[in-house]
Amino acid sequence: MEAVFFDMDGLLVDTEKVWLEIETAVMGRLGSAWTPEHQVQLVGGSMERTVAYMLAVSGSSVAPETLREWMIEGMVERLSGGVRIMPGAAELLDALRDDGVPVALVTSSLREIADAVLKDVGRDRFDLVVTADDVTRTKPHPEPYLTAAGLLDVRPARCVVLEDSPNGVAAAAAAGCAVVAVPSLLPIDPAPGRLVVSSLASVGIPHLRTLIGA
Repeated sequence: MEAVFFDMDGLLVDTEKVWLEIETAVMGRLGSAWTPEHQVQLVGGSMERTVAYMLAVSGSSVAPETLREWMIEGMVERLSGGVRIMPGAAELLDALRDDGVPVALVTSSLREIADAVLKDVGRDRFDLVVTADDVTRTKPHPEPYLTAAGLLDVRPARCVVLEDSPNGVAAAAAAGCAVVAVPSLLPIDPAPGRLVVSSLASVGIPHLRTLIGA
């Protein structure tokens, strides 16, 4: 096992509720309703996709750039109050660091939002951070994970990705990585090279190495 890649939203930190809160508030500014069913359509996606979907649902004429800024400002302000790390995530992260395994954070969120999370979680816990600002194509395209593997000079087939969304799992699989999936808002089925669990609290380094061996 040459490296482990953590997704951020919904996998490392419990931010899906925060996204729902900010999306609801922004849609209120547009005079439109927002529901958890709307949010499900965007899990694991990019800011551009989120903005386009919200404008389509609301029918608003607000400029995409304006809506994008509202989203970023709302998320950064909300996250500045702290985030909750998902069960088992910190323990697995620290165990990997102690074992000398390179660890990267690979997220479809923008760098400003990732930075707000990392102020609480600790930037020094990661050897590398790849955000939407660092790639031309976000998940489900494999570019984010291929970028992380290239920057760390590791082979994707010898890496394990930790994900919570179908988009993220698809990106990891397309990159050739093994996957541990912890489904959040959408179901994820088991598959070859993929372990599906209810929490990272039940996952240790031996489980990750077994996936690589398989």
